[in-house]
Amino acid sequence: MLLSWLSIALGVVLLYFGAEFLVKGAASVAQRLGLTPLVIGLTVVAFGTSAPELVVSVGATLNDQGPVAAGNVIGSNIGNIGLILGLAALIRPLNVQAQIIRFDVPLLLVASIVFVLFLANGQMARWEGGLLLSGLVVYTIYSLYAARKEGPAVQEEFAEATPPPSGSIGKDVLLIVAGLVLLVLGARALVDGAVDIAAAFGISEAVIALTVVAIGTSLPELATSVVAALKGEGDIAVGNVVGSNLFNVLGIIGTAALVKPLTETGMQVVDLAVLLGMTVLLLPLMRTGFKVTRVEGLLLLAIYSAYVLYLVLQQ
Repeated sequence: MLLSWLSIALGVVLLYFGAEFLVKGAASVAQRLGLTPLVIGLTVVAFGTSAPELVVSVGATLNDQGPVAAGNVIGSNIGNIGLILGLAALIRPLNVQAQIIRFDVPLLLVASIVFVLFLANGQMARWEGGLLLSGLVVYTIYSLYAARKEGPAVQEEFAEATPPPSGSIGKDVLLIVAGLVLLVLGARALVDGAVDIAAAFGISEAVIALTVVAIGTSLPELATSVVAALKGEGDIAVGNVVGSNLFNVLGIIGTAALVKPLTETGMQVVDLAVLLGMTVLLLPLMRTGFKVTRVEGLLLLAIYSAYVLYLVLQQ
């Protein structure tokens, strides 16, 4: 049993540093190619911090572990809103750009509804995964187009949050390769340890994926949002959570289902309802003064804690 917990701990550490290396190396290459910090933040950094979820879910799908693949995405999205956004707001109230409220959050809600409808029967076909993935492609293209209209203040925020060049192209490539290797090894260690513990305690793979696996793969988002909150960069903290959730429901589960259809996810109605409920809650919270306050952050943390407690007690 101790070895299983050590495997989870090792997996989390490898995933965290794998994402860090991948983002730093890829962002440096992007800067060398002349991409702006805002574009890098919306693509390389956003996708890179979601790399752990992608590797874990695709790997789980290939190993016929549907509950791990789906639970990782649903648990990560719930955790991103309840735990990460809640914690960041508790550290410092987060200012929210009107663009996020008018476009990104409504789009996340629509994407989440489609995702839940696809997953309602406990399965996801390859064509459904392809449709979700195509939605991510359209969203990314639109984001890059809209980014050119952003003001200098937002551009400067993203410039501060973008990793600096690593020094040489050789080092960039080495960081990218090392990041990918660590992600693969970390995903395997995390999933193996989590599945072993689930079997030992009679806990379903779905519950382990919704909690332990989801939190472990969300560490890059947690680090990014907390650091942004400490620096007073509310746009980065909020945008990181919304962008990551969009990438999760469109890109990660879309890619996983496209690689291999999900035949059994083990998700319950409560899990899907909490996902939708917390996504819906984002709109009124962000509309109140275009800010997520400490009280609202505490509310998000309370809801997340109640959900985790429910998962534990219903076993």
